[in-house]
Amino acid sequence: MAEQQLHTRWLLSQGISGATVLDHIAWRGEKGHEGRVYLAKGTDLKVVRPASGTQLKWAKSVGGAILVAYGAMKASAPPPLVGVARLAQSKIETDLFEGLKTFVSTRNGESAETVAEWLWYHATRHGLEGAVIIDRTAADPAFDSKLERALTAIPEIKCVVVLRARVPLGREGLPSEGHPFCAPAAPGKDRMEVPPEDRWTSPLDELLVYEIARTRFLAKAKAVCNIDVYDIIPPEVPLFEEVDKRGSLILIGRRTYPWRVRKGQNPTFGDHTCMQFDTRKVKRRWAIKPSAFRKDAIWRLLRVVGKEHGPDDVFEFYSMMNLRHPVETVSRIVPKTSLIEQDKLVALATDVFRHQPVRVPDESIVATGDNPYETAIVTCMKNEGPFILEWLAYHRVIGVERFLVYTNDCDDGTDTFLDLLQSKGLVEHRENPFRGTNMKPQHAALHAAEKEPVITSAAWAICMDVDEYICVHCGDGTLKSLYDAIAPANMISLTWRLFGNANVHEYNEDDILIEKFDRCAREFANKPHQAWGFKTIFRHMGIFKKLGVHRPKGLKPQLKDNIYWVNGSGSRMPETAFRNTWRSTSDTYGYELATLNHYAVRSAESFLVKRDRGRVNHVDRDQGLAYWFRMNNNEEEDRSIHRMVPALRAEMERLLSDPDIAAQHQACVAAHRAKIDALRATDNYASFYQDLTGSRMEKLAKMHKHFGANVFLAGPHVVPDNVLTDEPEEDLFFTVDRQETQH
Repeated sequence: MAEQQLHTRWLLSQGISGATVLDHIAWRGEKGHEGRVYLAKGTDLKVVRPASGTQLKWAKSVGGAILVAYGAMKASAPPPLVGVARLAQSKIETDLFEGLKTFVSTRNGESAETVAEWLWYHATRHGLEGAVIIDRTAADPAFDSKLERALTAIPEIKCVVVLRARVPLGREGLPSEGHPFCAPAAPGKDRMEVPPEDRWTSPLDELLVYEIARTRFLAKAKAVCNIDVYDIIPPEVPLFEEVDKRGSLILIGRRTYPWRVRKGQNPTFGDHTCMQFDTRKVKRRWAIKPSAFRKDAIWRLLRVVGKEHGPDDVFEFYSMMNLRHPVETVSRIVPKTSLIEQDKLVALATDVFRHQPVRVPDESIVATGDNPYETAIVTCMKNEGPFILEWLAYHRVIGVERFLVYTNDCDDGTDTFLDLLQSKGLVEHRENPFRGTNMKPQHAALHAAEKEPVITSAAWAICMDVDEYICVHCGDGTLKSLYDAIAPANMISLTWRLFGNANVHEYNEDDILIEKFDRCAREFANKPHQAWGFKTIFRHMGIFKKLGVHRPKGLKPQLKDNIYWVNGSGSRMPETAFRNTWRSTSDTYGYELATLNHYAVRSAESFLVKRDRGRVNHVDRDQGLAYWFRMNNNEEEDRSIHRMVPALRAEMERLLSDPDIAAQHQACVAAHRAKIDALRATDNYASFYQDLTGSRMEKLAKMHKHFGANVFLAGPHVVPDNVLTDEPEEDLFFTVDRQETQH
């Protein structure tokens, strides 16, 4: 009769003295009786006290839980716990795994078929002989019977122990581990409603279970590898040979995903063919030869302390994430825009697991228009009438040929002016289609623009606002010079430089905006958070699926190697920026070739109208004093854009020579002036204007480099008067604790 392969066991799981005892193990040692008590996380050390006839040797914290070691004069002596006269104990069964090559693993919902395939693979490819599986799922006789039957077909496996608990082992406040909320790469977690807590199956938090598994079962094993039942050691890695030779290994888990699982089928190991190209996050585990470590070396989740490791001791494994997080749609646990098919995973699926996975579809580059310099801008406007002409003329001067403008709810003549400019062949004007959708105005406009030939047939495109000006520093200041300078790049991110009001308080219709407002933030403006936002000019090549506010979105990951993305200095952007980045960092900002001058506040009077108008994207946020504080930067002078002023004036004069354009521009100017006067006549805006133009705000506009990030989140009111000075010391720095963000 064949020896029994499958054994089911339980942790002691006993509540006593106001604490939870996960397990209690005692044995006859060389110097008398010894014991270990494993107390659940959060246990108060006060429950640990020497008892009569017992010596407390030590108590260690392991992942927030407490491991107590004691010696006793006789086996019946009480463990060192307050009020405990006797405590049941678990049996030591290390003989089950003596001399075997083993795993210690967790199961959290994976099927018996998955566990059996996992055992079969590692038995036939790596010589696995046994496993202790810490089962987080409720005891299921059907699982046990299916696994037991499956093991009869895997003679290499000598012993499997399924170890269960009668108390929850999961982390407080989290749902079942299988829920997308617990998937490390799940998109949109910040917007996801937190599911109900389920400590029975939430991510493992009682990490003493590994030490329990050692003492009860695995101390005499030849080798022990700590991976989970959805993890795979690559076939080319001689795992147990390396463990035997080196004594221990560091295991680095790369998370893998299917491109898609066929409808109506459960995910399998063979479906997992992709990895994320832009993440450095890994899962850390270990493999050891127990005899190479001291007997008191604690087995933890991530490491067993006792050996120094070098780079040759690091080995890779694969975590098949759709098995632990069994969602029907893979995009719920990972952005598909990040997934790249891996040849080695495809070979593993087809050659080893004999599975035909759904492959990543082919994509190809789309040819751009005949004119390699033709550029289109898509923008949204609301009550921007007096500023349209200068912005349009400037960008025409530097080489922009196409303009697509979306408007909504204008009452200053902006939409009428744009209709006129469309009739003159200068722009394309559309009503913003956001009504009746759940989209914000800017997002709705971009969604519609993706189908507009004025955008899709241009060689280059950018989404930007009417208060943003592309300032080209190379060549003759035109986009042609910029494109030639960055060739063969097909994307360039223009980092904002925030231009302040230069202490200009009143609106003057005769001012050239880019000439009047010449004060700005320093180049290294890593605070506030918004200071290094960027907008991206990109070639229409089909690499991305849709337009985005700051950069194209919806990367087709199959084409990511075709991206040649540079910053404003012509330096390559990292792959980690390819999917979601919207702002520069200290490593990626650059202004040598081009800058995006951002005139977010203009004059104090014009800012009153901007505040009254509201924000085009964050429609629920006020543009109050905190916004002015963040965006009004007057620290340095920058007139580099002024070299384009003569050409700008000439183009404005040419446009204004059309009496229709001149009349409508003047109507917008008059409406803007009237709105300013009406707002200033109200108590609220009159007081707000006094705040904007007061000496306090003027000083703050030159001191941004002296403030921590939390100051900009909280608002200007947190800066004490004694910090304000006309000439602050260079090393002055002031910050506050994190507070609720003011808008």
